[in-house]
Amino acid sequence: MKKISISILSSVIIITFFMLAVSCEKEDGNETNISSYDATESHNTGEVCMQCHISGGDGEGWFTAAGSIYNLQSTIFPNATVRFYTGQDGTGTLVKTIEADANGNFYTTEDINFGSGLYVVIEGTSGVFTKMNSILTTGNCNNCHGNSVDNIWVE
Repeated sequence: MKKISISILSSVIIITFFMLAVSCEKEDGNETNISSYDATESHNTGEVCMQCHISGGDGEGWFTAAGSIYNLQSTIFPNATVRFYTGQDGTGTLVKTIEADANGNFYTTEDINFGSGLYVVIEGTSGVFTKMNSILTTGNCNNCHGNSVDNIWVE
């Protein structure tokens, strides 16, 4: 009888601790999570990042912009630079710069004012640029790229 009581008590303590830990994590709100060159903490390259990294989601931090970068052979492209401008082809005001990590992923929880739209320029490590000519009003890049349109790529 004593062994059963200890076992039940241990289970209750573990479950209570787990529930408190999970609920505390959700109460903290948005967690800062920003990609950087050479970092390797990211995962799920090519997946839609904002399926999990949103308010109420399981991901660490609520991304305002995120995606994955490849080369022309569809291999991940590490350490590229993603820039958001108010004008096409890198003109206008530079609104945000995000470093892609060693896994080819870029992401940020920092605020980005998309306003009436932004344009993206991606710079590869060789200095070659790829420009997106359509205007963006969201940073959910892998929602389209790799699904309904080609991957994001740079050389």
